[in-house]
Amino acid sequence: MAYYEKWEKIYKEYSVGVLPWELGKPRPVLVNLIEGQKIIPEGKALDLCCGLGTNTIYLSKAGFQTTAIDISETAVKHSKERSLEADANIHFITCNSVYLPFKDEVFNFVFDMGCFHHILPNDRQRFVLGIRRVLKERGHYFMVCFSDKNGTAWNHFSKESIVAIFSPYFGISDIHHFSSVEGDGYIRSFYATLLVNE
Repeated sequence: MAYYEKWEKIYKEYSVGVLPWELGKPRPVLVNLIEGQKIIPEGKALDLCCGLGTNTIYLSKAGFQTTAIDISETAVKHSKERSLEADANIHFITCNSVYLPFKDEVFNFVFDMGCFHHILPNDRQRFVLGIRRVLKERGHYFMVCFSDKNGTAWNHFSKESIVAIFSPYFGISDIHHFSSVEGDGYIRSFYATLLVNE
């Protein structure tokens, strides 16, 4: 658990304006998914590792009944404040994404911007099974993670490794590579994978 506890320290010690994963706007890859009508914003959505809630607010405004979780109490506090300012009705919970505190088959859509790639290898199966459990049948899980084109690291993934991890549990609707200028000005590479709970 000590590894995951670092997130509270990060959100407490750093200004929200310098966090590299915070763009100050919804992720374009998420906006394109919704606006391109690959996902219809209806029913219930879950935002994993929501951070400051920018994507969460977008999901709510798009039409989902939205729940968001983060392991950092400070991140959740910031997210709640921002959602109130945006007049967005969102349910926030402080918890570890490895242990989802929800009943079975609750959500139509689960969004994961950078959560999976911070899950320790020993926890990955539990994490993946937890998402499948809380998704409704034919529900979608949209997972964005670090690409191995950033260099070799334990949490940088190839297309083949993503398929190997997720295909036993989900159908893979789409997987594509993209690069993004992040909040710190650096360009990082990602895979975006749309999975279906079949």
